[in-house]
Amino acid sequence: MKKREWLLNGWDTAYDKEEWYPPLADALRDVTAKQASWRPDGNHVNTIWETLHHLVFYKERLLKRLTGEEKEYPEGVTNDDTFAVASATEKDWQLALSQLSEVHLGLREKLAGMTEDELVTKIPHREVGVWLQQLIVHDAYHAGQIIFLRKLQGIWPERRSFE
Repeated sequence: MKKREWLLNGWDTAYDKEEWYPPLADALRDVTAKQASWRPDGNHVNTIWETLHHLVFYKERLLKRLTGEEKEYPEGVTNDDTFAVASATEKDWQLALSQLSEVHLGLREKLAGMTEDELVTKIPHREVGVWLQQLIVHDAYHAGQIIFLRKLQGIWPERRSFE
């Protein structure tokens, strides 16, 4: 299997193609703005919405680098800043879900059209293929966190069908 096909498989599996773990799109399916804003008592834990915002931030950065719209991350932005959510209405939540889908599909389209040589091009010091592979792992990691938050809220199915 060529690197591009391997990355496309991981890209699809992490987001919306069920394999042996739930993809990110399933983890977010049917979540309301209120549920996405919920935080358990105790130590600081990012909400589902904050996590979604964080995922969109890093996917947008790579897409903008690939299209030439951006050379560096916005100055002064820390990783903690990427979790900040400005508003918590249902309309804003639906917009955030749409943004995630749009940027994910935009990156997939770019990936599908890349040559093996383009995948080893460095942006700025890391190969494009490595960036994409890291975003795949990043999605899977945060999907697990989202599912855990849903379980704590009692809004994750007790049993799921994998068929």
